[in-house]
Amino acid sequence: MIAPADAHGLLCYDLIMADRCDRSIGEHQWHSREYVDNWIERDVTRDNVRRPILQQMLTLAPLAPEAEINVLDVGAGYGLVSEQVLRIFPRASLTLHDYSAPMFEHARRRLRLHSSRISYVLSDLRDPAWTAELQAPFDLIVSGLAIHNLREQSLMQACYRSVYELLRPTGIFLDYDLFGLIEGGVGTHRSWLQAAGFERTECTWEEPPLAIVAAWVTNT
Repeated sequence: MIAPADAHGLLCYDLIMADRCDRSIGEHQWHSREYVDNWIERDVTRDNVRRPILQQMLTLAPLAPEAEINVLDVGAGYGLVSEQVLRIFPRASLTLHDYSAPMFEHARRRLRLHSSRISYVLSDLRDPAWTAELQAPFDLIVSGLAIHNLREQSLMQACYRSVYELLRPTGIFLDYDLFGLIEGGVGTHRSWLQAAGFERTECTWEEPPLAIVAAWVTNT
């Protein structure tokens, strides 16, 4: 578990992020290099606080550290979650997905030592065809503070269905997000994941509105 001080710091920070997310997505200028640079300059100040919780999340994956797995990071942004994936699974083939080309510029710099194991796919989660260029199936799909940005419940539900379809039968989806922004919080999201086809879901850590949710394709 995360030490109380770390969890509190993380919660305070991401409550601020939740306030920002009350704005429409259109108010964020994710295609502007200057805007993204300024946003990341503020956001990275919390990376050291987030890393322990992301590492905790990744330990839920029933995969050997040396396994040559196929991993997708949905809404990867500047690559913090992906960085943790490669530390735990150094032989993984990793695909970063995002909507913002300027974000990928930062991710490429952060992950430059792992470039031979990484691919980048630029697409919009609102587009039903956002998965078209992805090399499925995946053993593991991860996401961090991304899917809540869809805001519309129907879009989040559609995203979960797509994630389910991208996974192997033995696959797992691990998501760290602001689940509490939706009425019913984690419970609502778990019901959407189950409706998408996942046989088992579990909330493994929660400091509302934040939580970690794991979803298994099959209940093994």
